[in-house]
Amino acid sequence: MPESRTKNVYFSAMKRSLLDNLLQWKNGKNRKPLLIRGARQVGKTWVMKEFGKLYFQQVLYINFERDKLLQSLFEKDFDLKRILLALQVQTGVNPEPKNTLIVFDEIQEAEGALTSLKYFQEMAPEYYIIGAGSLLGISLSGQSFPVGKVDFMDLFPLSFTEFLMAMNENELLSLIKAGQWELISTFHSRYVELLKQYFLIGGMPEAVASFAEKKSFDKARDIQKAILMAYEQDFSKHAPPEIIPRLRMLWNSIPSQLSKENKKFIYGLVRKGARAREYEIALSWLEDYGLVYRVNRITKAGFPLKSYLDPKAFKLYMADTGLLCTLSGLSEKILLKGNALFEEFKGALAEQFILQQLISENKIHPFYWSKEKSSSEVDFVFEKGNYFYPIEVKSAENLQSKSLRVFNETYHPKLNIRTSLSNYRKEEWIVNVPLYALHQFVNDL
Repeated sequence: MPESRTKNVYFSAMKRSLLDNLLQWKNGKNRKPLLIRGARQVGKTWVMKEFGKLYFQQVLYINFERDKLLQSLFEKDFDLKRILLALQVQTGVNPEPKNTLIVFDEIQEAEGALTSLKYFQEMAPEYYIIGAGSLLGISLSGQSFPVGKVDFMDLFPLSFTEFLMAMNENELLSLIKAGQWELISTFHSRYVELLKQYFLIGGMPEAVASFAEKKSFDKARDIQKAILMAYEQDFSKHAPPEIIPRLRMLWNSIPSQLSKENKKFIYGLVRKGARAREYEIALSWLEDYGLVYRVNRITKAGFPLKSYLDPKAFKLYMADTGLLCTLSGLSEKILLKGNALFEEFKGALAEQFILQQLISENKIHPFYWSKEKSSSEVDFVFEKGNYFYPIEVKSAENLQSKSLRVFNETYHPKLNIRTSLSNYRKEEWIVNVPLYALHQFVNDL
């Protein structure tokens, strides 16, 4: 794929709110050094360089994994004059405070680089500094870090909104943003077709860019396989040796976990006789790496929801629908079978999709609810403002909502939300929102 085309697709897909958020950070009165967290291949390097190109006269870019000469730069002391001079010598860029963006990529690879951000914030706040790294979440979890000395921003796989932008479907996107439900219903079949594509392609920028250019599921699948292989290599390279076998077994068990009727994570499916204590460190490693999302059960819907969390009961989802489909070996030929894709993994792909949108678009990490000694279960529950909202995810057009009705009769939420392949409709006690428009509906609550 030509580099110029790749950049154009990346820009249209990733411009979104992220570059706007970075611009707000740049113009903020109390700006601090910024750390961008996100899994490998979600576009951290690209977005930092693109932001620098758009809003600064020059970019001083250091990749500490590649520029091994500078890995020891912070070991002696945190003399900022010495550090800035070394950066200038290495890159040939004079780091002038007002017009230079300093980028520390793979920042965790240089001992003391994270700590240096504290001194930049305290002694040289006029410099614009962004740091990122594929293993940054793991590095932060493994060491103490000066609280209040840095700002954070999370980068996720491209959302469905960004996928529509990359596919040049801005008119369809504008209808969703405006909540034009009658017109949305008119183009329902087009939305569903794009949604099926997103389920298989997912939001990894390189896969989206390839598909937007070539419309080839095979090419996108090759990219996804390469990403999964890179993750496996990172397991061997960076994870503690004693947890690597368990980490791999846990990672590869996710599709089978989601294929169960009851999707509560069961360690016994990872390995017969397995116990939670054997795998907890491996699971935490995957979470810190940004590859999985843990959705905990709540025993009751009350404020705050977190106070009713059941730490022993959770569901485990991947960070991207496309990677889930690739890891499971799901063939793109399923697109020929009507809406069968939405019912794969017993509807878990639809749940995976909704969770991704809640996290990336709405900045919401929900819980799920189930009733003791009962089959009643609501897929997601989240707080917004002074209210909590349940969401029941339907993989097709089945509009029965027995569990949601039990939840409503027990806790009387302000609004009950069902999301499915059916068109928008509001009833006395429930509103049905199409899967592809739920993120905007939640934003507008």
